[in-house]
Amino acid sequence: MDLQTLTYIVVGATFALYIGIAIWAKAGTTGEFYAAGRGVHPVANGMATAADWMSAASFISMAGLIAFKGYDASIFLMGWTGGYVLLAMLLAPYLRKFGKFTVPEFIGDRYYSQTARIVAVLCLIVASLTYVIGQMKGIGVAFSRFLELDYETGLYTGMVIVFFYAVLGGMKGITYTQIAQYCVLIMAYTIPAIFISLQLTGNAIPQLGLWSNLSDGTPLLQKLDMTLVDLGFAEYTAQKGGTLNMVLYTFSLMIGTAGLPHVIIRFFTVPKVSDARLSAGWALVFIGILYTTAPAVGSMAFYNLANTVQPGPVSAADGALLYADRPQWFKNWETTGLLTFTDKNDDGRVDFREGDANELKVDRDIMVLANPEIAGLPNWVIALVAAGGLAAALSTAAGLLLAISSSISHDLLKGIFAKGISEKGELLAARIAMAGAIVVAGYFGLHPPGFAAQVVALAFGLAASSIFPALMMGIFNKRVNNTGAVMGMLAGLGSTLVYIFWFKGWFFIPGTEMAANTVDNHFLGIAPEAFGAVGAMINFATAILVSKVTKAPPEHIQHLVEDIRVPKGAGGATGH
Repeated sequence: MDLQTLTYIVVGATFALYIGIAIWAKAGTTGEFYAAGRGVHPVANGMATAADWMSAASFISMAGLIAFKGYDASIFLMGWTGGYVLLAMLLAPYLRKFGKFTVPEFIGDRYYSQTARIVAVLCLIVASLTYVIGQMKGIGVAFSRFLELDYETGLYTGMVIVFFYAVLGGMKGITYTQIAQYCVLIMAYTIPAIFISLQLTGNAIPQLGLWSNLSDGTPLLQKLDMTLVDLGFAEYTAQKGGTLNMVLYTFSLMIGTAGLPHVIIRFFTVPKVSDARLSAGWALVFIGILYTTAPAVGSMAFYNLANTVQPGPVSAADGALLYADRPQWFKNWETTGLLTFTDKNDDGRVDFREGDANELKVDRDIMVLANPEIAGLPNWVIALVAAGGLAAALSTAAGLLLAISSSISHDLLKGIFAKGISEKGELLAARIAMAGAIVVAGYFGLHPPGFAAQVVALAFGLAASSIFPALMMGIFNKRVNNTGAVMGMLAGLGSTLVYIFWFKGWFFIPGTEMAANTVDNHFLGIAPEAFGAVGAMINFATAILVSKVTKAPPEHIQHLVEDIRVPKGAGGATGH
C-alpha cells in the first residue's frame, strides 16, 4: 500500500477514535466539564497528564532542537522534566487538597481578592494562548506534509478536530481522549527510534544506542562531533551558549512547568489527595519513556541528515549531494516550504554548511516527522509517526483550551460578573469561550514567533513569571497578602512580556520588534525564552516587599494556608 493511502487510513482511524471517545464521554455537568467528575483513576490520569504535558514541542520540536543544537538543547530535557517533578512534589497535592476547579479560583480564595483572581485569569490566558500557538504550529506542520495540504489548510483542519472533541467533552472527554493519544504518540516516537538505533548501532534500545558504536567502530557521538566540525559547525557535544543564559533558560522552563495551569488542573480530576501524588508518579514514568529517547532521536536524525546531503568528503568538489539526485523525502518536504534549497554558488549541489555558505534551510520542527523517511523505514512506520505528531499537538491543545475556557466561564463569569448563572449557562459559556480561544490561537498559529519548542518556551516563561510565584507563596508563605500577590503577578508578567515583545515583535506581529533578536542585543546575554526566570524573581521580590509594608492577611487566611500545608490527622511535634 502506498504511503499516502496508508497515512490517511492510520490518521483517519485515530481521529475516529478521538471523536468516538468525545461522543461517549460528553460532559453533562460543569463538574464533568472542568474536572471529569473527580473520578479518574490515578494511573489513567497519569497517562492523560503525560499526553497533556508532552506537546508538539516535546514530540515534534524538542528532538529537532537537540539535533541542531546538541548539548545546548539539554536545557529542554532538564527544565521540563525537573519542572514536572517540582510540580508533582510541591504544588499538585496541595492544590488538590484545596479542592477547587481552577488555578485562579485558588489564587482568588487564598489572597481573598477578586482582583487577584482576575489578574490570575489574565496571566493564565496570556501563557496558555502563547502555548497553544506552538501546538497549532505542530498541527500545521504534520498536516501539511502527511496529508499533502498546505500549512494553512492543515492548521484549519486541526482546529476543527480540536473544536469537536474538546468543546463537546470538556475535561471528561479530553481525559479519555488523551489516554488514547498517549498510546499513539509513544508508539510513534519509540518504534522508529528502535528501528534507527538498530540500523546505526545494532542496539535495539535507543537510550543505549546513543552511547554505542557505529558499524565502523566509532562511537556515535564522536562521529557526530567529527561530522559537524568538518561541515563548519561547532562540536555536537560542546557548550555553545552562555552559561548564565543556559541556567536561566533551564530555571524558566522548570518553574514555568510547575506554573502551567493546564497540567495543574489535571490533578483536580482524581478522587483523593493521595491519588494526586500517585498519578504524578505514574505521569513521570510515562513522560520518562519519551524524554529519555529524545536525545537518541535527535542525534541519529542529524547524523542521517548530514550523511544524506554530504555523502562524500567535505573537501571534495563532488562531496555534496547533487540536487537533481535528491531523495524522495527531500522532495516531499520541499513541497511544504519547511525545507528549502538555495543554490548560492550555482554548482547544482546541496552545500550544508555553517554560516552564509549554507544552502539548505531545515525547519527544526520537521526532524522527528522526517526521521523515518530519511532512514528509509517502512511506510507504516512513517504513517504512525504522522498520527503520533498530531496526537501530541492535539492532546496539549485541548488541555490548554480547557484551562482558558474554564478560567473565563468559572472564574470571570460565575465567580465575579454573573454569580447567579445556571449550571447550563456556565457550561454553554465554557464552550463558547473555548471556541473563541481556538479561533485566536489559530490566527496566531498562522504566524508563529518561532519553532514549536521556542514558542512553548515563551509560554513557560510567562507562566514562570506570573503564576508560579503566586502559587508557591500562596502555599508556603502565609504573610504574603492580596496587594503583594497582585502587584507581584503584574510586575512579573509585565516585565517578561515587554522583554519578549522587544525582540519578538509586539504581540508577535512581524516587523514590530524593537531590536534584532541576537545575543549581542540581549540583556546580559539572556534570550527572551529564558527571561521568565528573571520575571519570577521580580514577582517574588515585589510581592514580598509590598506585603511587608502593607496589612498582613486575615487570621482565617493564615489558618487556611496552614491547613493546606499540614497533612490531615498530623499530630504536633514531640520533644526529644
